[in-house]
Amino acid sequence: MRESIRPRTRFIDLPAGFAMKRGGALYGARIAYETFGELNAARDNVILILTGLSPDAHAASNEHDPTPGWWEGMLGPGKPIDTDRWHVICVNSLGSCKGSTGPASVNPATREPYRLDFPQLSVEDIADAAAYTVRALGFERLACVIGTSMGGMSALALLARHPGLVRSHINMCGSVHSLPFSIAVRSLQREAIRSDPDWNQGHYDEENYPRRGMLMARKLGMVTYRSAEEWDSRFGRARMEPARHASAEPAPVEPEFKVEGYLEFHANRFVRSFDPNSYLYLSHSMDQFDLGDSCGGTAAEALSRIRVESALVMGARTDILFPWHQQRTIAEGLSAGGADVEFLLLDSPAGHDAFLVDIDRFGPPVAKFLSVGW
Repeated sequence: MRESIRPRTRFIDLPAGFAMKRGGALYGARIAYETFGELNAARDNVILILTGLSPDAHAASNEHDPTPGWWEGMLGPGKPIDTDRWHVICVNSLGSCKGSTGPASVNPATREPYRLDFPQLSVEDIADAAAYTVRALGFERLACVIGTSMGGMSALALLARHPGLVRSHINMCGSVHSLPFSIAVRSLQREAIRSDPDWNQGHYDEENYPRRGMLMARKLGMVTYRSAEEWDSRFGRARMEPARHASAEPAPVEPEFKVEGYLEFHANRFVRSFDPNSYLYLSHSMDQFDLGDSCGGTAAEALSRIRVESALVMGARTDILFPWHQQRTIAEGLSAGGADVEFLLLDSPAGHDAFLVDIDRFGPPVAKFLSVGW
């Protein structure tokens, strides 16, 4: 599959021989980014956003690309992350297929896509590439780094590995490491992709694409992104309208319930927009990440060594992928390091995706945090 890059995406070239944590180095690599809002005269109003596994750098509409972004409700003029006040940089993660160098990119040594020749990816690599990007843009001190889901992991790695780069931190539905449940789910997602004959050890193309494997992987993910409470209230046991040619009683193997139709529709929207090998690399990096191991100690010790002035850590009561006690661990650890920390457990039914879809609950605390003490 080719990379999927928006026409107005901007790029920063990584240095030749960009070293990867688990071995290997990248040459001719780049990071994709977009910016929102104006830089002030003092150059001290810069916010960095680190994303979850699948988003690109287009977090919201802007003057370069007016199409809605993946966080349109949170970011923009007068919104919680107010671009009338803040200059926001959103980067696409290293290893992705949305503009930053990853398995779908061309390896300059072979002039063919990297595929599985891409070096093993770590969350620390993603953090280092983001830190290099903001410095290459001329910023040595950021007002805030915001990390969501996998981006919450990347943000913690950035704070630990690049002390002094950031004044404050907002962590939404993040963690210091993955728990067995989320590792198990992502393991099944990867197995679904690898088990598709069209995956072909990573050597697929546009005509022979592991569609069934990607569909199954995405559906598994979607089930964990929301809560059982929301699935029940949203769909209950409602059934799909029978097709005109179908019998009154569907066959036992045919989809029957509206929730099945929802998963099928949204998974189909995703599969051709994301590279399967990138999905494998990024999800594996999440499973391997452990902030404590990365810093040569326990997670609590690593968090206590991070120096930020203030932090806002938020979780959703119904999140089963990164349960709320993982965010409480982050808050307690940053507080032990001397940060002024607010921890909020929000009563959202939306599960792990609450930071994306429940802006009414997640937005006001972000707006308050970003309006105080600056």
